[in-house]
Amino acid sequence: MSKAIRLPKRLSFRQNQGYSKLFIAVWSLVLLFGAVASGCQKDGSTGTSSNPALSSTPVTAANSLAVNRALVNLKTAADFTILSETGISTTGVTSITGNIGVSPIAGTAITGFGLIMNTDNQSSHTPIVTGLVYAANYTPPTPSKMTTAISDMKTAFTSANGLTSPAPIVQKFAGNLSGQTLRPGLYKWSTSVLVTSVGTTLNGGPNDIWVFQIAQNLTIGNGAIIHLTGGAQAKNIYWVVSGKATLGTTANFSGVILSKTLISLNTGAKVNGRLLAQTAVTLIASTVKP
Repeated sequence: MSKAIRLPKRLSFRQNQGYSKLFIAVWSLVLLFGAVASGCQKDGSTGTSSNPALSSTPVTAANSLAVNRALVNLKTAADFTILSETGISTTGVTSITGNIGVSPIAGTAITGFGLIMNTDNQSSHTPIVTGLVYAANYTPPTPSKMTTAISDMKTAFTSANGLTSPAPIVQKFAGNLSGQTLRPGLYKWSTSVLVTSVGTTLNGGPNDIWVFQIAQNLTIGNGAIIHLTGGAQAKNIYWVVSGKATLGTTANFSGVILSKTLISLNTGAKVNGRLLAQTAVTLIASTVKP
């Protein structure tokens, strides 16, 4: 009888042992399947992937370097092709498209243009300027108009020179842009900037903006060309110069110069843009159009 009792116990133990092994095997398969499924779901999701290079969204140059257009606003200074606080002078056969003006200096600081006063005494004209000529001492409302334009010019300089977003590209090419291509964005130099006769290229779309913050001088060499490609427009390019800006003989320049001091164009220089100076603008047989 004791054998009869012990035999079922041995059989029960073996049966339980078999069930345990089967349970462990099945549960292991369940866990393995779950891990595989989880891995597949993770790789196929929009979250972090096991291969970031494949799943991450690339940041384009246009996205990462975009300058907020609203932060660079000339306001009424944009009514002028050339605007100066201390005078505009020219020699030779110069041609200017658009208005020019000075303030707070009087109209006598506009020399070489052969100015002819208009009948209302609010503006003058000359054969070498297709627009009108304004000065602080002309009949009202011209003085007020000029005060506002100069103020807007200074504000635009301060705003553009103070931009910190997007993060500026600092000391690019050590300030020598000759032969280089620059994408849209905010650039900053603590030195002068040079473009030799080799020229430079600005490549971007028609709505892209370039802001160049230059702590010292801007020098464009003789015969240098600022090439615009990809639809880039001169009106969207701002050269913010804390020193003086000098354009060499027959240079072909594009952009708006906001200068803290002198803007000087040598013989035959051409500008597609605006010349806005907090001191003087000098021209020698130059062509300027916005």
